[in-house]
Parts: sequence; C-alpha cells; structure tokens
Amino acid sequence: MGHTAVISANESGLLTREELLARLHALGEERYHHRHPFHLHMHQGKLTRGQIQAWVLNRYYYQSRIPIKDSIILSRGDAQFRRAWRKRIIDHDGTQPGTGGIECWLQLAEAAGLNRSQVESCEYVLPATRYAVDAYLKLVSEGSFLQAVASSLTELFSGRLIALRMDALNKHYPWLSGGFAYFKARLTQAPEDAEFAFAYVYDHARTREEQEIIVTSLSRKCDILWAQLDALYYAYVEPGFVPYGAFQLTEQDDAR
Repeated sequence: MGHTAVISANESGLLTREELLARLHALGEERYHHRHPFHLHMHQGKLTRGQIQAWVLNRYYYQSRIPIKDSIILSRGDAQFRRAWRKRIIDHDGTQPGTGGIECWLQLAEAAGLNRSQVESCEYVLPATRYAVDAYLKLVSEGSFLQAVASSLTELFSGRLIALRMDALNKHYPWLSGGFAYFKARLTQAPEDAEFAFAYVYDHARTREEQEIIVTSLSRKCDILWAQLDALYYAYVEPGFVPYGAFQLTEQDDAR
C-alpha cells in the first residue's frame, strides 16, 4: 500500500491558524474603530455630556439589533452550531425581563441622563447610524454563512477597547459609573464568543479564497462600526450639523 502524503497548510496554499489570526489582528489594528476620532475624543475626556448621550442613544440601535443579527445567523446553522451560538442571544436578551446586555445598555443610558423610553423608541437615531446597522443585518442575511460568522470577529479586539473605555469613562465621566454592567459582562463574553467564531471559520474555510473571504468580512464589519462613529462625529462634534429629527443637544446636556 502506498503512503498518503500529508500536505501542510503552507504547502496547500492555505494560511495556518496562526497566520490567519495574525492577518485578522493586523487588520483590526489598522481598521477597528478604536482609532476613530470620536473614540479618541471620548478616551481623552474631550466629549461633552450631550455628545456622550448622543453616542449612548445611537449605539443602542446597534445593541438592540445584535440578538436579531445572531438569530439570523443561528437560523442558518446546523444543530451543533446552534447549541454554541445561542448563548449570544441569551447574553443580550437575558433569560427574563430586566436581564441581559440590552437591559444593561439601557441602564447606561439612564446613568447618562437619558429617558429609557426615548432610547428604546429609536426615534432620534441618526439616519446614517440606522443605515450602517441595517447593512450589518443585510450582510448576515444575504452573505454566505462563512461571511456571516466571520463578521462577528471584531470581538477579537473588543475586549481591549472595552477595558480602555471603562477606564476612560470612569476617569472623565464619573456620572456614568453606575451604568458599566454591560462593559463588565462583555470582558468575558466577547473573548469566549471570538474563540468559538474563529475556530469555526478556520475549520470551515477549505480554500485560500475562503480564508480571504474571512478577512474581507471582518473588514466590512469594521467599516460598519466606523460608519456609525462617522455619523456621530459629523453630527455632534465636527462640524456639528445635527440633522432634523435627530437627538438635539441642549446647554444642560453639554455640561460635563
């Protein structure tokens, strides 16, 4: 009997696990929204109370769509995948009213001085924020399953940003400190989610082309996150042209 040749990842043209992970981390370092001017202003304590409120309010639209996004992905997987992925929905929706990540975000909104029902209505969300978030739902609905799962891999970097954000918010905006439950939970949830998602896409990318799809999907997700902050920065920081019908800053809001 002949011997079957064992082909390494490099010989087959595929990236090794370490090489693919390095590609993703390099992309994140360059394109993840930790570099966006809005976040830089936040971390340096340069935002007003009103600008923080605008961020919390607009970001709620994204937070509220995360379990919808994960439900779409869940519906496309097999039973083994669904058993692992469904924790994400529980993490955000909770197991009963008053629990979960979305509830924690609403607590952050209240700490910021916002009305809960006003935030939940999404009435004052910027059009560009809405458009970017809806594009994410379209990506996981219409893209390949590999694209949908890979788009979640910004969680590879989110833990570091969340830790930095908590320190900055506590230092510069202490009136928010009662609303940090969401961030604290994500410090452990995000790495767990990223570990599963990366293992899944690495194991199921059979060709180098499919590995490049993973990288491209992560890049698109970074664009979606960046676009949300573009909307906030343009509307509330520079030049500060708040569109009609959007959340309006007041003199009282501007006091830190």
